[in-house]
Amino acid sequence: MLLATSTHAITLPGSLRLLLAVALGGYVVFLLVISLVASRRVENEADYLVAGRRLPLSLAWGTLIATWFGAATMFAAAGAAREQGLLGVILDPFACAGTLVLAGLFFARRLWQMNLFTMADFYRQRYGPAAELTGGLIQVPSYFAWIALQYSALAGILELYFGIPLTAGIFLVAGITLVYTMIGGMWSVTLTDSLQILIAIAGLCVLTAATLGDPALGDGNPLRGLTVLYDKLVTDHPDHLRLWPSWSAAGSSAAYLSAVLGVLAAWATGLFGNIPGQDLQQRVFAAKDARTASRACLLAGLLYLVFGSLPLLLGFASLVTHPNGTIDPVAFLANEYLSPGMLIIFVIAVVSMIVSTATSAVLAPATILGHNLLPRLNLFREGQDLLRDRLSVVLVSGGGIALALLGESLMGLLDIALSIQLSALFLPVVFGLYGRPRNQACCVLAMLGGFTAWTLAYANEVLLPGNPSFLEQARLIPSDFYGVAASLAGYLLGWWWFPQATSERLA
Repeated sequence: MLLATSTHAITLPGSLRLLLAVALGGYVVFLLVISLVASRRVENEADYLVAGRRLPLSLAWGTLIATWFGAATMFAAAGAAREQGLLGVILDPFACAGTLVLAGLFFARRLWQMNLFTMADFYRQRYGPAAELTGGLIQVPSYFAWIALQYSALAGILELYFGIPLTAGIFLVAGITLVYTMIGGMWSVTLTDSLQILIAIAGLCVLTAATLGDPALGDGNPLRGLTVLYDKLVTDHPDHLRLWPSWSAAGSSAAYLSAVLGVLAAWATGLFGNIPGQDLQQRVFAAKDARTASRACLLAGLLYLVFGSLPLLLGFASLVTHPNGTIDPVAFLANEYLSPGMLIIFVIAVVSMIVSTATSAVLAPATILGHNLLPRLNLFREGQDLLRDRLSVVLVSGGGIALALLGESLMGLLDIALSIQLSALFLPVVFGLYGRPRNQACCVLAMLGGFTAWTLAYANEVLLPGNPSFLEQARLIPSDFYGVAASLAGYLLGWWWFPQATSERLA
């Protein structure tokens, strides 16, 4: 978990732990049954990848918000709010909610009308097959960090309540998620998402109300507790309410500039890094029409902002109710305030929330791998599309497991996933929809330039401490900015260097 832990398990009475284990086991069986039922709807690749493009608004917005509302929102954001305040949660939930609104306003309708299965299909239609290949090779591994985040969070819950070692928990969680996703594809994910997110949000609201009713806050009145919490934050933790870095806290001009650029990078990563994401756009493609796709994004964005703020309140409240707490605030507060029955319901709600996100995170890159990349190898006969897609789910799950075992922090994993897409893939999507002229070289050079620049800058930030002074100065600018700048330069270079290809594409 994000907060340091002095102990790796919450002590529960034996009977309650057994009841919780039985309830979680029953929930897993329920998911598998739903997957088997959903598999009956899967007759072809379109059913498996985009639910036959038949999702109504009620299912489209539900699966969208369930995709977003996962481990980062529940655990990482709560811990970051406790440790860093609002500056620690700009990426999620604020900027990530904004990207859903942006998608609904400017991207969903146009992309739906292109009749796509994947974003790699978009690059092929707008630019060419080399762009499809390059985009797919970049995007598939970029999701490993997002998958690893969900695996790590669920394994952390098993460690917290049952004392299961984190490594064993990661393999257990990955296995369950793999089977669930592989059987029914997009239909199994969609049919459970809407129900799961309602259960999860209800559980989160109950926990928030119980926490704000603590004697140190509202003394039984959650609304009064909200007011008291704000007053205590203003008095005791004023820096936690900042949305902009403090000059006095920075200590120097260079440190302040670095802090400001970091905030801007968080906003940019959250707002724009998700736009090329297969997990988002796969739900756009699955909607029954363009209007439904757009409205689902807008509705999910607004609801995500509202309910995604609840974990922030829990993180802030834990500063007042348990200032010396050393484990994840959400799990600790649930154990502290909820009755045994409500605790079981809450844990199941959290598990369902993360499972929804995990299945989406696995299915998205597996879709690109199975639909756009593996067919180039000619390893499968005609008519084996579904077999190829299901095998891709297995391969992608393996990548997520490998990264989860590295132990990167939860919010760090989210940042990696979004930064790669922002740096390498965002501008080709924007120019592909709104820009003219364009050609295949523009797209490929933009992708390669952005990915290479981001990788080098990120390596300088994380892997190469104690460098010469010029490299230390380079760290003042976030790696995302290097990536986007290089992506733009690559696009313009392709435009200038291959004018004949441009005129042919426009002919």
